[in-house]
Amino acid sequence: MSVSIVGWAHIPFGRHDTETVESLVVRATREALAHAGIAAEDVDEVLLGHFNAGFSAQSFTASLVFQADDGFRFKPATRVENACATGSAAVHQGIKSIEAKRARTVLVVGVEQMTTTPGPEIGQNLLKASYLPEDGDTPGGFAGVFGKIADLYFQRHGDQSDALAMIAAKNHRNGVGNPYAQMRKDLGYDFCRTESEKNPFVAGPLKRTDCSLVSDGAAAVVLMDSDLAREMPRAVSFRSTAHVQDFLPMSKRDIVRFEGCAEAWSQALGNGGLTLDDLSFVETHDCFTIAELIEYEAMGLTPPGQGARAIKEGWTQPDGKLPVNLSGGLKAKGHPIGATGVSMHVLTAMQLCGEAGDIQARDPVLGGIFNMGGAAVANYVSILERTR
Repeated sequence: MSVSIVGWAHIPFGRHDTETVESLVVRATREALAHAGIAAEDVDEVLLGHFNAGFSAQSFTASLVFQADDGFRFKPATRVENACATGSAAVHQGIKSIEAKRARTVLVVGVEQMTTTPGPEIGQNLLKASYLPEDGDTPGGFAGVFGKIADLYFQRHGDQSDALAMIAAKNHRNGVGNPYAQMRKDLGYDFCRTESEKNPFVAGPLKRTDCSLVSDGAAAVVLMDSDLAREMPRAVSFRSTAHVQDFLPMSKRDIVRFEGCAEAWSQALGNGGLTLDDLSFVETHDCFTIAELIEYEAMGLTPPGQGARAIKEGWTQPDGKLPVNLSGGLKAKGHPIGATGVSMHVLTAMQLCGEAGDIQARDPVLGGIFNMGGAAVANYVSILERTR
């Protein structure tokens, strides 16, 4: 592929009461331009990943990027949305613009502000990423949807509560070293495994520690034609990408198999001339711990129904054969919807450039990303490698 990431920015995820969607976008934009060492005038196109779905009263947000610098005026700018995969959808759209030679430099920003919304409305907003005729009345909101998935998985493959607690504990332990993470606390396996006042059941077999956090945040990447990127201080190139969209109703799919995820991984690895064994690490979409467990199977790390082996045998730990979510994942890092996919690309680029600090992988060569919208409906895979 002929597109590289040459700069980035990442606002810490969490509760930002003094920020707005606009101020988060402006901060991420300015920091990304500065990191890449370019001016707004150098950007050919702007893409803003923003799910919204009621979180922000301002729905028309693409031009908020222009608030960062008057040099953006009259550039094309578009808001991109594809549920929880909104950030990756925006990144992939930027890649397409460059590959089509409609742009040579693209700025992609992802943003969401969720914490200022009242709790019941948060649940209703998130349910908009499901098929409302079937799931609109699900108790527990979107957590209830994944609670159903967990119940079905347990019925088919046995109780996986131990494995889910191990995934949660791994990701919280990894998140301690991530300065952008919302929760930087090692909760430990026993806390994650045990029902308690602080860790109650939320939906089906899922406890609070099985669920990602409601967050505010923003992240940005500067994409550039690889010929131009040769002149930049750093360049992380896309070895391959894939986007696979599946049916929205879960009733039309075998929901415990995440077939769209499996197809996206198959296409991305095949297009890159790679196998899963070639990857140094993966950032995957652990909106709920059951999702990460099923994603182990969908990416081909284990056969169907055996995802627990990957965590129980240590394969996905930082010192395992395929570290997964060294950042702490959505579980510890937080999940501001529109920013999540962009964040994954930022953190993967940081790893490949050796700039990930306390969460740095050992000598990484290739990094994989899986970002999912809805219950395995929008499926995006990116595989990145450092070229400069």
